[in-house]
Amino acid sequence: MTQGPVTILVGTNYDRIVNDPTKDVLVKYYAPWCGHCKTLAPVWDDLGSHVESIDDLVIAKFDATANEVAGVSIRGYPTLKFFPKDNKQGFDFEGDRDIQAIQGWLMENSSAYKKHFAHNDEL
Repeated sequence: MTQGPVTILVGTNYDRIVNDPTKDVLVKYYAPWCGHCKTLAPVWDDLGSHVESIDDLVIAKFDATANEVAGVSIRGYPTLKFFPKDNKQGFDFEGDRDIQAIQGWLMENSSAYKKHFAHNDEL
């Protein structure tokens, strides 16, 4: 399920999307009532639009108050986790929450992002 360029994760599609070994996946775990999550929402939508043409990079969001997935434990909102193709254990994104910082972080951590923007000057 997608909402524009951002993929919406729910309990039933989570494993299929996040654990896809052919895709890098960046997930925002959020709570609809969280102020920081609301602030991040337009940045997340912009990020989704920015990478929409990269087939092997997924920008996703997961309402952690309405969905459950075995093995996923979120302690604070929003939590950003990255699941690269070669590490489906995933790891936390700890950088600044603005579009430029996330783009720079993806350039360092996502092979899909790096490959796409190494050949294009769209950044």
